[in-house]
Amino acid sequence: MEEDTCIAFPVLGEPAPDFEAETTQGPVKLSSLKGKWVVLFSHPADFTPVCTTEFLAFTQIYDELQSLNVQLIGLSVDSISAHLAWVHAIKEKMGVTIPFPIIADLTMKVAKKYGMIHPGQSSTAAVRCVFFIDDKGIMRAMIYYPLQNGRFMPEIIRLIKALQTTDKFKVSTPANWQPGDKVVVPPPKTTAEMDKRMSEGYECKDWYLCFKKV
Repeated sequence: MEEDTCIAFPVLGEPAPDFEAETTQGPVKLSSLKGKWVVLFSHPADFTPVCTTEFLAFTQIYDELQSLNVQLIGLSVDSISAHLAWVHAIKEKMGVTIPFPIIADLTMKVAKKYGMIHPGQSSTAAVRCVFFIDDKGIMRAMIYYPLQNGRFMPEIIRLIKALQTTDKFKVSTPANWQPGDKVVVPPPKTTAEMDKRMSEGYECKDWYLCFKKV
């Protein structure tokens, strides 16, 4: 019988797959976190070089994520005891306390729900995924990285701020947008709207491409 190689992936704009799991800070259930944004990320394995640099980097942005109403959660296909030993080693050797919970997913239950296992990379370790789940439990963005390459933390912060700006002001953000930059006004849907927008004080490159400050 052929092995089932079907891989499930979450879908943007739909509810993020719910889960309940053990973490280094006790049990966590995704649906109980509604009201907060969630950044869920996976790493291949504890006690590995690139993952260690990432945990140090995630710790550096932890306070800023909290100020943005974001709960940061890590995950790998390791046990609670391995997670705890690694966290202890990072504190002992590098003087850094890891402040966020880390899911133990030895059975790959969560990893498979979120499409974290890519056989072309590894059948036993999660690739480096980042999932952005909004305060209503909806999957808003996903980024996947290979095993060998670490993530760029400023992009995680930037994307959270872009998503929250989109929600608050009902706008889009252009290429290379940074907080404080002008945003894109939604395009008109009628000729009347098209004519009106040219006198509304926007910075327009054409009738369909207008910018404003928020």
